[in-house]
Amino acid sequence: MAAALEGIRVLDLTRVWSGPLACRMLADFGAEVIRVEDKAARGPSRIPSAYARGSGFYPDGEAGERPWNRNGFLNKMNRNKLSLTVELDTEAGADVFRKLVATSDVVVENYSPRVMANFGLDYERLRQVKADLIMISMPGYGMTGPYRDRVAYGTTLEPEAGLSSLMGYPDRGPQRMGIAYPDPVAGIHAAGAVMLALWHRRKTGRGQHIDLAQIETAIGVVGEAFLEYQLTGERPERFGNGHATMAPHGCYPCKGEDRWLTLAVRNDREWQALCGVIGRPELANDVRFSTAEERRRHRDETDGHINAWTKDQDAASAMRVLQAAGIPAGVVSDAQQLATDEHLQAREFFPRLSHPDAGTYPYPGQPIHLSATPATFRTDAPTLGEHNEMLLRGVLGLSAQEYEALIEEGIICDRPPAPPRLEQD
Repeated sequence: MAAALEGIRVLDLTRVWSGPLACRMLADFGAEVIRVEDKAARGPSRIPSAYARGSGFYPDGEAGERPWNRNGFLNKMNRNKLSLTVELDTEAGADVFRKLVATSDVVVENYSPRVMANFGLDYERLRQVKADLIMISMPGYGMTGPYRDRVAYGTTLEPEAGLSSLMGYPDRGPQRMGIAYPDPVAGIHAAGAVMLALWHRRKTGRGQHIDLAQIETAIGVVGEAFLEYQLTGERPERFGNGHATMAPHGCYPCKGEDRWLTLAVRNDREWQALCGVIGRPELANDVRFSTAEERRRHRDETDGHINAWTKDQDAASAMRVLQAAGIPAGVVSDAQQLATDEHLQAREFFPRLSHPDAGTYPYPGQPIHLSATPATFRTDAPTLGEHNEMLLRGVLGLSAQEYEALIEEGIICDRPPAPPRLEQD
């Protein structure tokens, strides 16, 4: 069965989360994604064992003999890809990259705007190598504007995009989410943008440059908060786990250590059903809780009644009882619960992939299920420089002498540099 993106070659110059995720999505659906890395992209050749134990990135908390190939986050982001190490800040390395561009369809990069130009590898120069090239640049603030040269991470873009201002409780300051949420949002947008450009090229034969500002993708999901400000002229307030119109709406403690249940009551009928489930039918006729407005006004009291019930309930069992009564409810799952969830297991969401240095582990799969051209999980992440010879000699046709010269000059490698100083464990 042919993959949806079979025959498309992508050069992945990205780092951290947003860009690698975008390229992994393309790779899952059959694109040949070549991860172009410099020798230090995965860290030094040795790391302190204390860091390996405490970071959570390394299997069993052990760095191993080749820690640069055992980093779980990097391996999660780079399945189905090939690895080529090239030092782009050298003329020989930039020349290798230009030769690869001539054989490729898409270049993806998430450096700050000045980096690719400094390499001499910006879109205007690369399109001279391949006229119908599609290139997407995804810096934090975009390729233009007064903030273009700011360095950004998802953790800093989140508050700037307005997301943190909506998180938290009314009597406290804003709070951040537990993950760098703008990163995956930008990655999904980027994958979609590449698909649009590929479709446009298929119709017209022309490539293009995509300017994707990560902060704008995050702002785009704020949604109703902007609408509220435009309509009222007032900043949206923080509700904690509450809601502007639904009540009760929150997160409630259940039996067991750190076990929680969420529920949302959308109307009076659901409130009446909830009162029956928690064994307090008389509350349905209490004037303090007779309407959503009154329930919001007496939020602490409604939450108290629900807490009194949930604290003795198994979260999953309570969720099923509430859902059977027509009340939206869900458990608060942690990573361990997700990894063993029967629904996700039945849908085979966690493919098991084997890596020569990291071992065999399940990884989050692909939520997009195409019936005719489904995603495939062909290989775990490549080791550093694993495909150097295959790509440089097999694809670009370099001679054995040219290939060895690149190794001797330090342009390509399969091992990162040693750290300047190894801290004591």
